[in-house]
Amino acid sequence: MEEEATETGRNHGEQPLDELMKRWHLTNHDLVEISPEQLTHKQVQKARQGRQLTLKMMQKVCRALNVAIWERLTPMQKEQYFEYMHKHVFSYAKGYDPAWKDPNMDMMA
Repeated sequence: MEEEATETGRNHGEQPLDELMKRWHLTNHDLVEISPEQLTHKQVQKARQGRQLTLKMMQKVCRALNVAIWERLTPMQKEQYFEYMHKHVFSYAKGYDPAWKDPNMDMMA
Protein backbone atom coordinates (compact mmCIF):
# COMPACT_ATOMS: atom_id res chain seq x y z
CA MET A 1 0.00 0.00 0.00
CA GLU A 2 2.93 2.34 0.73
CA GLU A 3 4.32 1.75 -2.79
CA GLU A 4 0.91 2.60 -4.24
CA ALA A 5 0.82 5.95 -2.41
CA THR A 6 4.32 6.84 -3.65
CA GLU A 7 3.51 5.86 -7.24
CA THR A 8 0.41 8.06 -7.35
CA GLY A 9 2.26 11.06 -5.88
CA ARG A 10 0.42 11.26 -2.57
CA ASN A 11 3.51 10.81 -0.41
CA HIS A 12 5.54 14.01 -0.17
CA GLY A 13 8.16 13.07 2.42
CA GLU A 14 8.85 14.78 5.72
CA GLN A 15 7.04 18.10 5.97
CA PRO A 16 7.98 21.50 7.44
CA LEU A 17 5.29 20.73 10.04
CA ASP A 18 7.52 18.03 11.49
CA GLU A 19 10.46 20.40 11.92
CA LEU A 20 8.23 23.12 13.42
CA MET A 21 6.80 20.69 15.95
CA LYS A 22 10.30 19.58 16.93
CA ARG A 23 11.51 23.16 17.37
CA TRP A 24 8.46 24.11 19.45
CA HIS A 25 8.82 20.84 21.45
CA LEU A 26 5.33 19.65 20.53
CA THR A 27 4.16 16.06 20.21
CA ASN A 28 1.32 14.60 18.19
CA HIS A 29 -0.59 14.20 21.44
CA ASP A 30 -0.21 17.93 22.22
CA LEU A 31 -2.00 18.82 18.98
CA VAL A 32 -4.72 16.19 19.41
CA GLU A 33 -5.34 17.18 23.02
CA ILE A 34 -5.60 20.92 22.43
CA SER A 35 -7.47 20.87 19.12
CA PRO A 36 -10.98 22.34 19.41
CA GLU A 37 -11.94 20.13 16.46
CA GLN A 38 -11.83 16.37 16.05
CA LEU A 39 -8.22 15.54 15.29
CA THR A 40 -6.66 12.12 15.72
CA HIS A 41 -3.10 10.97 16.36
CA LYS A 42 -3.20 9.14 13.04
CA GLN A 43 -4.09 12.33 11.14
CA VAL A 44 -1.27 14.28 12.78
CA GLN A 45 1.21 11.49 12.06
CA LYS A 46 0.16 11.37 8.40
CA ALA A 47 0.55 15.14 8.20
CA ARG A 48 4.08 15.00 9.64
CA GLN A 49 5.16 12.17 7.35
CA GLY A 50 3.94 13.88 4.19
CA ARG A 51 0.89 11.88 3.25
CA GLN A 52 -1.20 14.20 1.06
CA LEU A 53 -4.09 15.72 3.00
CA THR A 54 -7.12 17.64 1.84
CA LEU A 55 -7.09 21.42 2.23
CA LYS A 56 -9.58 21.17 5.12
CA MET A 57 -7.38 18.68 6.96
CA MET A 58 -4.27 20.83 6.39
CA GLN A 59 -6.12 23.81 7.85
CA LYS A 60 -7.34 21.76 10.83
CA VAL A 61 -3.78 20.66 11.63
CA CYS A 62 -2.53 24.26 11.29
CA ARG A 63 -5.20 25.54 13.66
CA ALA A 64 -4.25 22.92 16.23
CA LEU A 65 -0.56 23.80 15.81
CA ASN A 66 -1.24 27.51 16.31
CA VAL A 67 -3.41 26.91 19.40
CA ALA A 68 -0.80 24.57 20.93
CA ILE A 69 1.94 27.14 20.41
CA TRP A 70 -0.25 30.05 21.57
CA GLU A 71 -0.87 28.32 24.92
CA ARG A 72 2.89 28.24 25.59
CA LEU A 73 3.60 31.91 24.86
CA THR A 74 3.91 34.79 27.28
CA PRO A 75 1.57 37.78 26.84
CA MET A 76 4.41 39.75 25.21
CA GLN A 77 5.17 36.93 22.78
CA LYS A 78 1.48 36.57 21.90
CA GLU A 79 1.50 40.12 20.53
CA GLN A 80 4.37 39.26 18.17
CA TYR A 81 3.30 35.73 17.22
CA PHE A 82 2.86 35.03 13.52
CA GLU A 83 0.17 32.40 12.89
CA TYR A 84 1.20 29.61 10.56
CA MET A 85 -0.92 28.87 7.51
CA HIS A 86 -1.02 25.62 5.57
CA LYS A 87 1.33 27.08 2.95
CA HIS A 88 4.01 27.45 5.66
CA VAL A 89 3.57 23.96 7.05
CA PHE A 90 3.06 21.66 4.03
CA SER A 91 5.50 21.56 1.12
CA TYR A 92 2.82 20.44 -1.36
CA ALA A 93 0.36 23.23 -0.47
CA LYS A 94 -0.40 25.90 -3.02
CA GLY A 95 1.72 28.97 -2.31
CA TYR A 96 4.49 27.07 -0.49
CA ASP A 97 7.83 28.90 -0.58
CA PRO A 98 10.90 26.85 0.42
CA ALA A 99 12.85 30.10 0.99
CA TRP A 100 10.31 31.40 3.55
CA LYS A 101 11.90 32.43 6.85
CA ASP A 102 9.96 31.76 10.05
CA PRO A 103 9.26 35.07 11.85
CA ASN A 104 8.71 33.16 15.11
CA MET A 105 12.24 31.78 15.20
CA ASP A 106 13.27 33.97 18.16
CA MET A 107 10.34 32.74 20.29
CA MET A 108 11.06 29.04 19.94
CA ALA A 109 12.13 27.35 23.15
